[in-house]
Amino acid sequence: MAVTERRKGERVTFERGIAAHMMGIDGTWRRDCTMEDISETGAKLTIEGSVEGLHLKEFFLLLSSTGLAYRRCELAWVNGDQIGVNFLKMGDKKKAGRHAAAET
Repeated sequence: MAVTERRKGERVTFERGIAAHMMGIDGTWRRDCTMEDISETGAKLTIEGSVEGLHLKEFFLLLSSTGLAYRRCELAWVNGDQIGVNFLKMGDKKKAGRHAAAET
C-alpha cells in the first residue's frame, strides 16, 4: 500500500545551500540558483537574477556542472527570489503525447 505523505520531516535542508542551475527546456535560458532544501517530490531554490520573462512552467534543474545530474521541474510557487518546484516523473508528460498521437 503506497501512501503519499507530505511531511516536513521528509525534507532535507542544506545549511549553506547547494549550487545548481536552472535551464529552459529548449535551452534558451539559464540561471544560477542555490538549492535550499529538497525532498523526494520537489525543492526550494533561491534564484540569482530576475526570473521575469523566463518560461518557468517547466524547466530543468541541473545539479552537476556537466549537466548529467538533473531533474525536470515545474514551478509550484514564487516568493521574492525564492521558488518552489515540483519534480516531474518520467511518465508525467507522455500521457498527453500518447493521447495526441492516437487522435492523428
